[in-house]
Amino acid sequence: MQEYLSHRAVLSFTGTDRTSFLQGLITNDLQSLTATTAVWSALLTPQGRWLSEFFLHDASDRILMDCAADHADMLVKRLSRFRLRADVQIEKTSFRVITGAENSPSPETAVACAPDPRCEGAGWRALVSETGPGGETPAAFLERRLTLGLPDVMDFESEQTLALEADMDLLHGVSWKKGCYMGQELTARTHYRGLVKRRLLPVVLSEGTFPAEGGVIIAGEREVGDIRSRSGNQALAMLRRDAWSSPDLTCNGRPVSVAWPVWFPPEMR
Repeated sequence: MQEYLSHRAVLSFTGTDRTSFLQGLITNDLQSLTATTAVWSALLTPQGRWLSEFFLHDASDRILMDCAADHADMLVKRLSRFRLRADVQIEKTSFRVITGAENSPSPETAVACAPDPRCEGAGWRALVSETGPGGETPAAFLERRLTLGLPDVMDFESEQTLALEADMDLLHGVSWKKGCYMGQELTARTHYRGLVKRRLLPVVLSEGTFPAEGGVIIAGEREVGDIRSRSGNQALAMLRRDAWSSPDLTCNGRPVSVAWPVWFPPEMR
């Protein structure tokens, strides 16, 4: 059975202005994109709120965007508004997204393949044709990214989440050296003034499992976070900064603790 991430889709950007076009809109710097690397980035509102996250691959004569399937039409429509006279064409493709652990073989027949750029141990991501090879199961991918503390589309809130709240600054999703992009002003101000009041963090239950839907984290009698992705006793939670070191975090009355990922700077805890 072929395994791929059915919640992801792939867009194609062609034309001589494709790189400069995207460079002026997204949070990361496309100058680092090569045939063997990928760039993780996001499109924000002018007010700096998240609209979509995606991985970008250089496929020789085009840039391929691994994005949320539910966002594909929105991204084509919204990005097309900014084309003006730029030579860039945006189309949906039939390519599929597959993933694999760091020590697993990547497909030789992939249209594009590169290490997940967010952190060491994140494995690889590849774009394949409809009849191409499969990767790890979606369940295995979920378990792996929860252990590493890596977000996916379901962990963001449209037009609400800030890039830094979703750790895009710590996971190589934001460039502080490139030129202007949409939403840059708020993103930069939040970064340089240290105004991030909450972040997406991996959490674990000491016993039992997280609820299938919903779920909040309590510190004492105060709600300090909410559960996003989850599997068994692992989850990602948007957690208030003033509760990170709280000794009495609970979810549904069961003790919860932050499982600090290796990429999170100790001095920020």
